[in-house]
Amino acid sequence: MRKILSIIFIVCVSLCIRAQVAAERQDSLQADSMSVESLELVPLTVADSLAAEDISAEEAPVTPFYKLWNDSSLTDIEMRTLDWSLQWLDTTDCVAVHDTTTLPDSVYMARLQALPCVIELPYNERVRAFILRYVKRNPKQVARMMRMSEYYFPIFEEALDRYKLPHELKYVPIIESALNPVARSYVGAAGLWQFMPATGKLFGLEINSLVDERMDPIKSTEAACRFLSSVYGVYRDWNLVIAAYNCGSGNVNKAIRRAGGKRDFWSIYPYLPRETRNYVPIFIAANYAMNYGQEHGICKAPMEKIMITDTIQTTRRLHLQQVSESLGITMDELRRLNPQYSRDILPGGKNYALCLPADKIGLFIDQEDSIRAYKADSLINNRRAEIDLAKVTSVSGAYRVNGVTYYRIKRGDTLGGIAKKFHCSVKQLKQWNGLKSDAIREGKKLKICK
Repeated sequence: MRKILSIIFIVCVSLCIRAQVAAERQDSLQADSMSVESLELVPLTVADSLAAEDISAEEAPVTPFYKLWNDSSLTDIEMRTLDWSLQWLDTTDCVAVHDTTTLPDSVYMARLQALPCVIELPYNERVRAFILRYVKRNPKQVARMMRMSEYYFPIFEEALDRYKLPHELKYVPIIESALNPVARSYVGAAGLWQFMPATGKLFGLEINSLVDERMDPIKSTEAACRFLSSVYGVYRDWNLVIAAYNCGSGNVNKAIRRAGGKRDFWSIYPYLPRETRNYVPIFIAANYAMNYGQEHGICKAPMEKIMITDTIQTTRRLHLQQVSESLGITMDELRRLNPQYSRDILPGGKNYALCLPADKIGLFIDQEDSIRAYKADSLINNRRAEIDLAKVTSVSGAYRVNGVTYYRIKRGDTLGGIAKKFHCSVKQLKQWNGLKSDAIREGKKLKICK
């Protein structure tokens, strides 16, 4: 359990950093077996960039962040979280106060070259177009992401350090999810790093009916680092790795073959899928926008709420509603703190992290037994663990299930005759079935509890 002090409760979540992350698998994975399919870019989507393939940034239409979402692909929880995230940060004053988008190419080039990066960040007309899309056409989005980066970038950098990966890879989630941990594309990619389900599972993420660790910033970042590290072991070129993250290593391999074996992104550029040709320029533009936004008059979106959070590990099944009503935390807040629990349930059976406001951790520990007992029958103990199959008995028309025999009354039956068949008394039959007289009716069922 790791205590996080002074954490900014930003946009969709204020999640805590887990004390332990998933251990790296020892499997040696071939690049051709890895694919991150059809990842959508938010807010600057691949589809949006393709539509502007031959249009300058100044002329290209801009779609507001919230209109890029297919509402039918979002759950009610995700839609409420998205609405909240768009309204939560006041970005009214976070726009360029003077026009700096008419700078000469030499300025953009010099700024990119000045960044302390391992990955090459070259400059060309496509890069310039996407830089202007960020700093001129979408300054409020940049303002939000600059503020959110104060929370998420330390998480990314810690993992990148452990895997000895370049820090500039932290900008991949900028173009994948706009730093929204519950982002979900129409093709099914989800989370900050926009993993598809199969790829997420391949790299150790738990994805089932109750848990989706693609939404967990710590664990999804761990999976992304493992993916990026594995692909780099194949290509030894970071721009090719970034391209493979978008279109899969199979498409990169095809482009390399068609380019006569050249292993440089800009050499194989014409042979890549159309959306991938824009992916690396967008990545370079994201690096620029996040580092030089203030040079274009873009300030960080002001924060309206600060919260200190902490985690507690539990191995027992728990519903967030039990915690909400017992500790006085709203369900919306708990969902933002724990977005990986798709149906508000921590399954139990192994360690699962529950993130809470720090001032509630002590209360949870003190009241844990009563919290788990609260509405347990209706919320978490409502699934039958065992059930007997109905079995036909030796008496015609009778069957037995869960220790009780059921007999359907036939024409001519009497209570005395039925009691004799089942070796019990008439009085017992009346007690078991709530009968006040000996009168019975054809077709009705009687219980024999012996």
